[in-house]
Amino acid sequence: MAELLDDLPLAAMVVGADRMVEAANQPAARLTGRPLGELVGACLDDLLNLDGQAPGWHRSTALRSVTGIPEREVGIRLPDGTTIPAVVTARYRRDADGTLTSAVVMARPGRARGRHTPSGIEVVSTVSHELRSPLTSVKGYTSLLLNKWDRLGDDQKKMMLGQVHHDADRVTRLVTELLDISRLETGRLHLRRQLVDLVTLSDSVVGKLTMEYPGLECTMVFPDDFPSVYADPDKVEQVLTNLIENAAKYASPEGMRIIASFKEDEVELAVHDRGEGIPESDLPRVFSKFFRRDHGKPTGSGLGLWISRGLAEAHGGKLTATSIVGQGSVFAFTLPLDAFEKLHES
Repeated sequence: MAELLDDLPLAAMVVGADRMVEAANQPAARLTGRPLGELVGACLDDLLNLDGQAPGWHRSTALRSVTGIPEREVGIRLPDGTTIPAVVTARYRRDADGTLTSAVVMARPGRARGRHTPSGIEVVSTVSHELRSPLTSVKGYTSLLLNKWDRLGDDQKKMMLGQVHHDADRVTRLVTELLDISRLETGRLHLRRQLVDLVTLSDSVVGKLTMEYPGLECTMVFPDDFPSVYADPDKVEQVLTNLIENAAKYASPEGMRIIASFKEDEVELAVHDRGEGIPESDLPRVFSKFFRRDHGKPTGSGLGLWISRGLAEAHGGKLTATSIVGQGSVFAFTLPLDAFEKLHES
């Protein structure tokens, strides 16, 4: 096996069902920054930064029809604690009963992202890539359900339908964000306001994101008499989703808190993370269009926080960020409590 792997030009590892590396080639040793003797026997979870995914194989691995992991961007953890970008794919190996026995993991260096402003072609390409992932999942699971309905157990059906529902929501959000860009720039954003219970909305957002980030731990702290607000529930959900996703990607999905407060004229929702924090030099730029920090796993077009600030301001509120390096960051947005009265003044 080792001789076969050495004939491959890309980094390759054979990983057992327990996610321990059983064999690897020299390109894999160079990419991970570890001697081959040290790499063999290491745990895959210690080598890869999977951006919020809980340790272990994804639950879809239990399906015999799932043959591997599609190409995706990850971070390779080096021995000195730093992380470098890489692109990884894998092919599952199963026994006669369909049980996973091992996987062949292939990796290549990723391209570090610069701080230039992306061209229109780059933005379209990035968004297209983000859309392709959930659409591929939807297509794959619906095809399985249509062709093998009678052979699937109820738990398998429920899991696949839940994933389809989640991925459909993801596509809807991406398309909505694209439309919001032009609406915010031209001042044509229309808010469909109604009374919104932010406690229920926050709980719903956390529940949905738990499917994408299985390791998500987010505590919600709301005063007992927290008031409802007159706002567009879809846009408020979009803002809160962006803030929690950013915290999960750039900080940590664990130890997150949503702390709510209110005073006479406004409410505030603050998302606290336990990450490394944002350097003072980057903090003023986080709401800039197309800005992405060179940390964690930069994904997307760099428009999420810019759009979120625009949505908060369209409601008459604001979105701010504070951070302490080494302790974490806080992204907080406010919404006015007197919006109904002001909009319905005679």
